[in-house]
Amino acid sequence: MALQQQIKNRNTTQLLSIGIFSLIVLLYAPVLLHWVDGWLNKTISIEHEYFSHGLIGLPFAGYLSWKHRKQWQRLPNKTHPLGVALLVIAAVFYLSGVTEWVNLSLPIILAALCLWFKGFPGLRLQGFSLILVFLATPTALPYLIAPYTFPLQSFIAATAGFILNQFGMEVVVDGINIYVGGKIVEVAPYCAGLKMLFTTIYVSLMLLYWTGALSSRRVTVWFLSIAVIISVIANIIRNTLLSFFHGAGQEAAFTWLHDSWGGDLYSALMLLSLVPLLNWLDQYLSAPPEIELEAEG
Repeated sequence: MALQQQIKNRNTTQLLSIGIFSLIVLLYAPVLLHWVDGWLNKTISIEHEYFSHGLIGLPFAGYLSWKHRKQWQRLPNKTHPLGVALLVIAAVFYLSGVTEWVNLSLPIILAALCLWFKGFPGLRLQGFSLILVFLATPTALPYLIAPYTFPLQSFIAATAGFILNQFGMEVVVDGINIYVGGKIVEVAPYCAGLKMLFTTIYVSLMLLYWTGALSSRRVTVWFLSIAVIISVIANIIRNTLLSFFHGAGQEAAFTWLHDSWGGDLYSALMLLSLVPLLNWLDQYLSAPPEIELEAEG
């Protein structure tokens, strides 16, 4: 009798989980489809394009959750009151109709369900997946920080102008404007490399987690720091090329790198360079102290 009751309870829990999962899919499928269509076809706002790394991050988050399913099932069922509070907040955000709030309701409701079913152990288990979802959720963050990117814009413009001068081109830099052959190229806030920087940090976190190097603070700090520097340098080179193409009248090349798939290819190659960098840092910084001393000797 006890065994039958246990089986019945288990079946009830499974049916409840399936029902909630189905409801989440119905509620957020239109939202996710809107994101994906916007990222792929650039039909979303410029600020929301900054989160296009979700194209790889969201599937990876789903894979990690599926990978942890057996560990999830072994966790005892334990409801935390915070889960109820987050469910209420997510419902209010979703029903508000405000785009930013509706978007944010997704990571909030996922965190709420973790707390509702498994408490903080469940939240910790799915923690990295939730972080990936949150960091891929379109918000107004790029719009809020755009006014503060002027020093970065000026630095990019000055560096690009210096590089072009070394190749004998007539270049004048005025603040964030680059004049090449009398033609102006503006290093606008959206050309300051924020999108590339966001993507670089996001992909770096994924690589750190995938390789297990995230558990090493030294490797994580060094890798993220160098990745940010690489992103800034790559963006300076890109803006230099754009200024050269525009000033030289090569509009086809300018459009290819600025608006077409050339920019995506450039970003992909830059991100691929992070893989050998992480492997090298992981081997070098994770080496035992005595090996490092022997190498120095």
